[in-house]
Amino acid sequence: MSSELLVDLGEDPATAQLGQLKLATIEDQQWPADEATLSKSETDISQRFDGGSPHLPWDHPFYDIARHQIIEVAGDDNFGRKVIVFNACRMPPQHQLDHHKLLMYLKGTLDQYVESDYTLIYFHHGLTSENKPSLSWLRDAYREFDRKYKKNIKALYIVHPTMFIKTLLILFKPIISFKFGRKINYVSYLSELEDVVKCEQLLIPARVKEYDNKLRASLKPTAQPPMSPPRSPPLPNQVFGVPLTLLRQRNPDGDQVPVVIRDTVSFLSEQGLEIEGIFRRSANVTLVKEVQLKYNSGAAVNFREMEDVHLAAVILKTFLRELPEPLLTYQLYNDIVNFTSVSSDSQVTAMKTLVESLPEENYASLRYLITFLAQVSANSDVNKMTNSNLAVVFGPNLLWGRDNAMSLSAIGPINNFTRTLLDQQHLVFT
Repeated sequence: MSSELLVDLGEDPATAQLGQLKLATIEDQQWPADEATLSKSETDISQRFDGGSPHLPWDHPFYDIARHQIIEVAGDDNFGRKVIVFNACRMPPQHQLDHHKLLMYLKGTLDQYVESDYTLIYFHHGLTSENKPSLSWLRDAYREFDRKYKKNIKALYIVHPTMFIKTLLILFKPIISFKFGRKINYVSYLSELEDVVKCEQLLIPARVKEYDNKLRASLKPTAQPPMSPPRSPPLPNQVFGVPLTLLRQRNPDGDQVPVVIRDTVSFLSEQGLEIEGIFRRSANVTLVKEVQLKYNSGAAVNFREMEDVHLAAVILKTFLRELPEPLLTYQLYNDIVNFTSVSSDSQVTAMKTLVESLPEENYASLRYLITFLAQVSANSDVNKMTNSNLAVVFGPNLLWGRDNAMSLSAIGPINNFTRTLLDQQHLVFT
């Protein structure tokens, strides 16, 4: 949670009463163990990863924190912003968790993304008197999180808020800036998140889903919140969310690179190479939807008329993320996540073999994209987008698990593979 919500709680008698607030009923505390801790696509992944990977070996200093999966990274939201998720229900009892390490792990996670626009989603259900952090931990968090972490957070969504969290925010209201206060949003039901991010890409704990269902069941039929909207059938000229093979078949020239990738890359190559933070900023969601609708209706899109570099960047990332199958394909998922086990002198050969096994349209699109990103990186003195920074942005948009979710346990290896691909692209694509 952003440090702007946290204050020094040392002498305030009102805040002392927060510890007495009832966080959850006994029934709430007796939810069955979460059976969906790991996504299916991650259960057969080798544990041989380097120390910098979120796949941490048992003797790594942060292993005991990472294994609980309290903190997750869930790709991009509908605005093109990275999504960081905090799951309160996955916090073990206080005596089983080093909260100082949790704070350091949270900072380490945010450090990868705070230079970009990002969104925080906090699943509050499951925070109980047994596992809640102490007030001194909140005080430490307040001291640790500075402006660097607050500047680019665009929204904080508190899902299933209780009287405890609402009281906390009321007490802190005098010290929360008006600007940040407007970023805080209460979300009563999971379906409400669909306006922000596709829930299917979030690793929502099973007990949170079950709690959401219980809340719905307790309402009168006339007060039922809307369910997540069903997927609408594809339009005749649908571009977003359509397999690359179908897009290639539709193209009268048989071009293997989709028009969205060509349009955005062409525009960004002309006007975006020297824009600082390119691919790190979000875009107006209304404009994003308008551009998507144009493409899906078969209309031509001219980014030069709109003169919005960040809009084109978000459209490119959105197109990649909405592919039914990631550009790097599910077939290569385990090979890529395990790529760190390949010796350094064999990596180029192994990577070349992997990408050449892709379907023709995937290979052509990947080559086109990576060649462009190499141009972006060549201007990193101006735009600040090195290969490492680009990998953080594009890794989750090039590959994800079959369940369409992305957790910290896989994102590190995927980003490492993407960075190596960018480093060695002149050899891989020869």
